[in-house]
Amino acid sequence: MTSRTIGPTIAVVGGGIVGLAVARELLRRFEGISVTVFEKEPQLASHQSSHNSGVVHAGLYYRPGSLKAKLCRQGGDLLKEYCQEHGVSFAETGKLVVAVDDSEIAELSEIERRAAGNRVPGLRRLDRSGMREIEPHVSGLAALHSPRTAVVDYPGVCAALADDIRTAGGVVRLGTRLRAAKISSRGVEVDAAGERLIFDNFIACAGLHSDMFTRHMQGAADLQIVPFRGEYFRLSPKAANLVNSMIYPVPDPRYPFLGVHFTRDVTGQVSVGPNALLATALEGYNRWNLSPTDLWRIARWPGTRQVVRAHWRYGLSELLQSISKRRYIHQARRYLPALNAADLIGSQAGVRAQGVARNGDLIDEFVIDHVDRAMVVRNAPSPAATSSLAIADYLVNQMTR
Repeated sequence: MTSRTIGPTIAVVGGGIVGLAVARELLRRFEGISVTVFEKEPQLASHQSSHNSGVVHAGLYYRPGSLKAKLCRQGGDLLKEYCQEHGVSFAETGKLVVAVDDSEIAELSEIERRAAGNRVPGLRRLDRSGMREIEPHVSGLAALHSPRTAVVDYPGVCAALADDIRTAGGVVRLGTRLRAAKISSRGVEVDAAGERLIFDNFIACAGLHSDMFTRHMQGAADLQIVPFRGEYFRLSPKAANLVNSMIYPVPDPRYPFLGVHFTRDVTGQVSVGPNALLATALEGYNRWNLSPTDLWRIARWPGTRQVVRAHWRYGLSELLQSISKRRYIHQARRYLPALNAADLIGSQAGVRAQGVARNGDLIDEFVIDHVDRAMVVRNAPSPAATSSLAIADYLVNQMTR
């Protein structure tokens, strides 16, 4: 594995928040370079960057010293500053992580330990009365309060990043799918919707489609992206008054998913979700989306089979919750007993690009690989949006070493 000096022309694949942040950082850092962002969709932020709950994580859950922990803490601060400078909606509403019974107290303490190790500011342990001072309608035994956890307009951040790129002389090409990338003696050759182009350096921040650029990477056979659909509801305007900020469950430590939670976003609407279901297409935003090509690729990956074998009970529970609104509301009412099924309206979904190892491990860390002139962000699930500006700084530093 080698690294070369950054050349004058760079291709960035992916018009989501990470790709845009990387392109902006390159143009900020180096004079005289040409940066082109390729996005296959006709608009920016079409997938994970817009299909989420808009949370800016404070760094509670991640193993101290991990890349996730470091970049989440740095990225949250950078994102707050960027939004203030660019007039993008950002609000530190805070959140509660709630233990509803004795079985969750030990894991709540583990989250508190990790958060302390990550120097999450303002963190407090609360009893039942302390919780209800912040969220009067919440039910539970104990909670952690993170006052610096925030919400943001992520599509607005992406629009501002794109404006910065264009102002600095960069190019953003929408509706342009890169079908191939090959390293040669001349640079990195790409097929951009039938147009043959050559760049000195190549960076893929392609989310759900990152695997197509890892063919020649060391360790490419050990990790594959597997899509998990997360379904959200909104609370009716009346029920939204039950939530002041954010209410999160204590997550199951076996999984990198945080569980169904309540989030009041920058518009004042409250979302409920997401669950986590194995999707049948890379862009499978509902249960009827099925791509035979994607499904075959997902099913034949040994890690997928290991996940299904080890966690089929969890998967079945999530599936039943997906098809039964009664089950979904039952889960939500553990935290807000006043809810009823009529309070859940306007369902939507996102798809998480989750790295799965050959042995079935769900990779709970950012994975960024490089070979010669090319770099690929191979695994960047939540909190990648929170961490995007810090990921960009880290990635460009790696390129220049």
